[in-house]
Amino acid sequence: MPFRSTRAFHPFVPAALAGILLAACAQPVPEAPKPPVKSNAAIVADIQAAGERDKSVINVHPLVDPGITALQDAAHNDERNGQYDAAAAKLDQALKRNPDSPDVLQDRAELAIYMGNYDAAEKLAHQSWSLGSKQGPLCARNWQTIVEMRQRANDPAGAAEANKGVGECREPGIQRY
Repeated sequence: MPFRSTRAFHPFVPAALAGILLAACAQPVPEAPKPPVKSNAAIVADIQAAGERDKSVINVHPLVDPGITALQDAAHNDERNGQYDAAAAKLDQALKRNPDSPDVLQDRAELAIYMGNYDAAEKLAHQSWSLGSKQGPLCARNWQTIVEMRQRANDPAGAAEANKGVGECREPGIQRY
């Protein structure tokens, strides 16, 4: 006598097995490529380059306290040596002496980038711009900081708007013929 199973196949079992096999073969949907993340040093280099590229006829250099200048110089030296905490302490001390110094605020914004504090960097750049001359290299650095922080926050519309600010910092000279 031939062997017969007393169990009957449920009609959904083959369909379920086929579904499991198909799911195992499915490929995940690839994510949209993310823009490459720039290093903090590359971001600061781009910000400083924006100031160097600005060829405005107006470049305001207010009178400064020699003590603040000495603190800035020492902070720049610390920054070059990778001693960001020491540089931040010096710039913070300079800001205690003169909290409305646009150039010290911008230096502190760039240092905040090195330290990974991007929200503070953008805030300091805005503050520097609001107190500054609205033209020239410092203005370009302010807006480029905002551009970089908006790009880092994946806000292309904000970055494009801030990029307009970089262009508005330039005051062209009078054409002479």
